[in-house]
Amino acid sequence: MLFIDARKMGVMVDRTHRELTEEDIRRIADTYHAWCTVDPHPDPLPLGEGRGEGAYKDISGFCKSANLEEIRQHGHVLTPGRYVGAADIEDDDEPFEEKMQRLTSQWREQQQEAAKLDAAIKANLKALGF
Repeated sequence: MLFIDARKMGVMVDRTHRELTEEDIRRIADTYHAWCTVDPHPDPLPLGEGRGEGAYKDISGFCKSANLEEIRQHGHVLTPGRYVGAADIEDDDEPFEEKMQRLTSQWREQQQEAAKLDAAIKANLKALGF
């Protein structure tokens, strides 16, 4: 069974409706078609290796081909997120110490700005009699 998690795809058209873009639809369809071409009695090669361009492969956070045993292990729950997992996080290559210094400095600046805005709001409310 093929699981595709498309929750983060598309664009929000209002507060409750998300529409898939043509590119999103194409990616989902291409993934499905690649999955359909996987030999049900595969040779020893893992999925996506040595099967030519466009071969299916599992992608963390997006798609996963699961067998019945895997579905059984999840209590027959068919929620895609249980199978596809979380997307791989890209490393930004910024050393931790430098990143923490930058973020701490940014946070302090934002705190100062917030204090100024709070004072301005308080003064405006006082001028209005509140």
